[in-house]
Amino acid sequence: MSDCIFCKIIAGEIPAKKLCEDDEMIAFHDINPVAPVHFLVIPKKHIKNLLELEADDTPLVGRLFNKARELLKEQGCEENGGRFVINAKKHGLQTVDHLHIHVMGGRPMGWPPG
Repeated sequence: MSDCIFCKIIAGEIPAKKLCEDDEMIAFHDINPVAPVHFLVIPKKHIKNLLELEADDTPLVGRLFNKARELLKEQGCEENGGRFVINAKKHGLQTVDHLHIHVMGGRPMGWPPG
């Protein structure tokens, strides 16, 4: 998608502070962190949002969450944990139309979130 900021990050057109990257996904620090640890894990395949997943995407989503879990531990949050968030569409407050997992840790999180 030519106008998708995350697709531009994947293509290397926009810089990002990457945590990891492979053939299927990329993880990078959020540019507006809301916690001491705040990064995104996104698929390289352009999937607009969680509601547009197809059955064939199930293994990919599992790998995204597994990588998110591994990276949160690497960021020093294994003992106290963190929050994994996927926003979907307007009422879910999704601001970039490319599936992404927000991973946050390093402080207690409030509830309800907003």
